[in-house]
Amino acid sequence: MFDVFGSVKGLLKLDQVNIDNNIFRLHYKATVIILIAFSLLVTARQYIGDPIDCIVEGVPSNVMDTYCWIHSTFTLPDRLNGRVGIDVPHPGIGPHTEKDEKKYHKYYQWVCFVLFFQALMFYVPRYLWKTWESGKMKMLVLNLNCPIVAEDTKKSRKRLLVDYFVSNLRSHNFYAVRFFICELLNFVNVILQIYFVDYFLGYEFTRYGSEVWRFTEEEPERRIDPMAKVFPKVTKCTFHKYGASGTVQRFDGLCVLPLNIVNEKIYVFLWFWFIIVAIMSGLALVYRIGVVCSGGVRRHLLRAQARLANAADVDVINEKCMIGDWFVLLLLGKNMEPLIYKEFIGDLAERLQGKTPV
Repeated sequence: MFDVFGSVKGLLKLDQVNIDNNIFRLHYKATVIILIAFSLLVTARQYIGDPIDCIVEGVPSNVMDTYCWIHSTFTLPDRLNGRVGIDVPHPGIGPHTEKDEKKYHKYYQWVCFVLFFQALMFYVPRYLWKTWESGKMKMLVLNLNCPIVAEDTKKSRKRLLVDYFVSNLRSHNFYAVRFFICELLNFVNVILQIYFVDYFLGYEFTRYGSEVWRFTEEEPERRIDPMAKVFPKVTKCTFHKYGASGTVQRFDGLCVLPLNIVNEKIYVFLWFWFIIVAIMSGLALVYRIGVVCSGGVRRHLLRAQARLANAADVDVINEKCMIGDWFVLLLLGKNMEPLIYKEFIGDLAERLQGKTPV
């Protein structure tokens, strides 16, 4: 199992400089790791075995397996209810005619690719923000995120940072707006991902998790397993070939899909995960709107970030700054050593008041 998930351990590395927030990391780090790990898991035959095994007389098993894997299998929705082993051999399986409704399952060849594609889409806002950010915060921090810095070095770097901030005051709005756009993209992406998976699974995903939850609370003899409906373990597959006299012969086979044991659990987890991520991303947007619209909220947050600094100094800076300047100061506070950040806030407040810091 370590061989499967060991390849994603590089994604767990922490960045030296923090340029975003926890909700942002929930998208490009946690969700990407989960999706890539699932993509690797569904391709690991040593844990699942062959993804499909078909039973039919008159056709070699390897030929039938390949044919049914390529052309998809089907179940009968009318045979989902009934006592297994008495009314039906398996959920969704039974005798059928051409008039019977068939539900074809074509997704299983593509699950690993779709999961990987989704991981890429969750990383896109992060890629855009890193491209737009261009290492600006790393350059501004000037290694002041280390608690042990030579006094002369610390003073010179603080002076450089204060000089930069004073000379570029009110010029950081575009920097902040780009980050806010990426936050919006995160929210839009997770919503679109939910509907994309719904389309991919035949419009069964949006209610899949809730149906699985409800299924566990129903009486065993009356419930229909939604996981068997979306991810059947046994399906049917029809193969045609020429007989000895040249007539077309039809072979009706049963196919076992061991991979669906994993798929059903993956998509139950993803249903709950996407809902949680979407809710938290929506709340993050509400928070962001409050930050943009309220100077009082920004003052309170900056005070919390610079908790060691003098509150009056923070208020002076907050009055002089625009939203972009405030955003840069907040990121600096996340990256700089608290005591150094306190001194920087004090020096910056003095400069903004027309005084010369020591």
